[in-house]
Amino acid sequence: MTDDASGGPFPSLAPPERLRRRSDYLRAAQSGQSRQSRAFKLQMAMRDEKSLGAPRFGFTVTKKVAGAVGRNRIRRRLKEALRVSGALAARPGRDYVFVARRAALTEPFSNLVTQMADGLARLGRLDAIPRPQNPKNRPVAP
Repeated sequence: MTDDASGGPFPSLAPPERLRRRSDYLRAAQSGQSRQSRAFKLQMAMRDEKSLGAPRFGFTVTKKVAGAVGRNRIRRRLKEALRVSGALAARPGRDYVFVARRAALTEPFSNLVTQMADGLARLGRLDAIPRPQNPKNRPVAP
């Protein structure tokens, strides 16, 4: 395996697009589509039909998980795992949010990458299955 210019064991890849607005994080949390893993919970929300651009990613690490140093380290580890995996299973026009757990701090890096790829693939399969509509959200007939 060759080292890149930064001295790391992984090739240099462009970072994926990020979520920047709170409303995007809330939409992903309320969408109901999520997958659990040991190190994080992965939430997904679809964007409107007009924006089928590259998938976007966000990371959340609460104060319950660790102190400031631990939260920053977890966030850096998750971002690097996503960059290395290349977000291969992420689908265009989707927003993904990783909600970190304490295990993300001590989990071996290769396991983080595996869990991330598995979670994205499972959400991708779930996305392909049509979901029944909630009767409370149906429009009322005039």
